[in-house]
Amino acid sequence: MPMYTDFSSLLAGATLISGLIWAVDSAVFKPRRIRATPQGEEIHEPKLVEYARSFFPILLIVCVLRSFIAEPFRIPSGSMKPTLLEGDFILVNKFTYGVRLPVFGTKIIKVGEPKRGDILVFRFPNDTSIDFIKRVIGVPGDKISYKDKVVYLNGKPLEQEFLSSVYDTDVVGHSYALKHNKEILPDHPHSVYVDTSRPALSMDEITVPKGMYFVMGDNRDNSEDSRSWGFVPEDLILGKAFFIWMSWDSASKDIRWHRIGHVIND
Repeated sequence: MPMYTDFSSLLAGATLISGLIWAVDSAVFKPRRIRATPQGEEIHEPKLVEYARSFFPILLIVCVLRSFIAEPFRIPSGSMKPTLLEGDFILVNKFTYGVRLPVFGTKIIKVGEPKRGDILVFRFPNDTSIDFIKRVIGVPGDKISYKDKVVYLNGKPLEQEFLSSVYDTDVVGHSYALKHNKEILPDHPHSVYVDTSRPALSMDEITVPKGMYFVMGDNRDNSEDSRSWGFVPEDLILGKAFFIWMSWDSASKDIRWHRIGHVIND
């Protein structure tokens, strides 16, 4: 599930430029523009400096919040159904796994590590200009395989409990039948969609290396994930999804009011 976001770089750049304009003007040019008048000192401030002075504090606050506290993302596809839907706007906790430098992503303070069941937002390993969102299935040292639509974790199959039969519609309007199951991941059961009409994808057992994570979409037959492109390096992880603050249904052109305020813990 790609989420194209280069906004962080633009925001950091705008914050830096506006701050420099304001600082340089205050230190170098502003004293030269001071003129004594009968009414007192008069200072003419160029429009560019006025805008920089006005926007810099706002940009700085937004930059700090997005970099270290929480960052918004939009879900563009259905690979995480039924947990997350196309058009969900989510918040991602940026400090759950540590504090990173804005733009560069270098971790400067380690806080925690991803756990099985966490929903991660990360930079796609094959193209780091694209952000993905998936669920952690395997952590370093785990052995993972996938056979007949069942995940095997450290040699044991993850049990799936049937919940209901559902119909889903893809982005081009095609409807198809799915099974809505509960997958019993240790300490974190969660919902998945399984399309029994599609051929079963198989993956031989692999071991998750140190500093890497194995991730999958909850919509198991409609997700490009670690089964096809490999592991997620720890240094590409942006944060943990935790809250839906808005949801837009593009098909009905309406807000999904019932999803707003939903805490993502499934």
